[in-house]
Amino acid sequence: MRNYPDIGIQITDILLPKNNIDLEKWTVIACDQFTSQPEYWQQVKTIVGDTPSTFHIILPEVYLGTSDEEKRVQSVRQNMEDYIKQDAFEIHDNLILVERTVNGKTRFGLMLALDLECYDYNKGSQTLIRATEGTILDRLPPRIKIREGAPLELPHILVLIDDPNKTVIEPLVKQRSKLPASYHVNLMQNSGSLNGYHIKDSKLEQQVVDALRQLALPETFASKYNIGKDQGVLLFAMGDGNHSLATAKAIWEKIKSQVGMEHPARYAMVEIENVHDVGLEFEPIHRVLFGVKEDFQKTIQAHFEGACTFESCSSVEEMTRKVDHQSGDQQVVGVVDENGFGVVSISNPPSNLAVGTLQSFLDAWQAKEGFNEIDYVHGADVVARLGHQSGNLGFFLPAMDKSELFKTVILDGALPRKTFSMGEAEEKRFYMECRKINP
Repeated sequence: MRNYPDIGIQITDILLPKNNIDLEKWTVIACDQFTSQPEYWQQVKTIVGDTPSTFHIILPEVYLGTSDEEKRVQSVRQNMEDYIKQDAFEIHDNLILVERTVNGKTRFGLMLALDLECYDYNKGSQTLIRATEGTILDRLPPRIKIREGAPLELPHILVLIDDPNKTVIEPLVKQRSKLPASYHVNLMQNSGSLNGYHIKDSKLEQQVVDALRQLALPETFASKYNIGKDQGVLLFAMGDGNHSLATAKAIWEKIKSQVGMEHPARYAMVEIENVHDVGLEFEPIHRVLFGVKEDFQKTIQAHFEGACTFESCSSVEEMTRKVDHQSGDQQVVGVVDENGFGVVSISNPPSNLAVGTLQSFLDAWQAKEGFNEIDYVHGADVVARLGHQSGNLGFFLPAMDKSELFKTVILDGALPRKTFSMGEAEEKRFYMECRKINP
């Protein structure tokens, strides 16, 4: 392991499954996906069976709050220990270049560990590593229950760098045909493929470190964003997995006085990606309400004091077109209920982004117990299918331009929660690499 504290990273020991393990069953999608689609996870369970798999060492969030939750938490830890005892892993002390192809798009990332001493998820923080959205502390306890005391971590965390000149990851991509292969796997449920490459050459590793250091220079940072040099440098911005990294931070703050600053739990393994990667697209995260108790149109009219208009749409395609091509000062959000499709247009919105305007309304409505639950989903088809069900209500939101991310976080502190997603649900990170977090 090699530490670079000035840029908040560690080249860490990475565990990969040995060659006798079926990688197509080993790799499963991030635990926070398909949370309103239990049939997806049932299919995963059927595909995997009893073979070694990351499915057996994660807690899919679809099971949170169920009668099986506690049993699954216990089995996760036991299975981790069993895999270690069974010598299921080989250790690699190097960076790994990740190539993910899905839906006709290919994007690249780099596996390393981030120093949690350089991370603060609170809004307005000036740390090297920052959250891009508000962290909901109530969402941490289930994750803490899994990670606290666990021997392994499996990251589904994707962290972004703003590297327009493509100096960090892309030079490795150009040389990948010469790099030792880590793995190749076709992913289950039509989710594309995953390739890994070892970065064993110390010169290539140093090239990555030097390029990150250049991005982190205060003068480079201030010039790029046209801000004062007194602003703290933001090198790593959360893409996906904000609450997972916040969980690692919470546990580290709790134990560090007892275990010392060299403990592996000081770090969290992540995949970093360049926000300028052409294969990376920001997708909106939509909302679905369950158990709606009040008339939506009357409620939102009252909340925004009449500054809303409604328009019916004949199809999901018409609804999405109106949302995706909105212009002017109004913000337009798609609405799906059991009767069909429509859009609501809001004048004088309180937030710069439609997602912030909608979320402020939903938070207030939920506080008044106007509905039972909210879920955050991907894809117009999922919004349409769930929103059409009796008692439900779906909201379709526009995408955010990914070029706005870093400057918005620097100037505003954070985005509204669940503003964007790095791809659709099936494009999320699949678990492959592991790391020991308890010696």
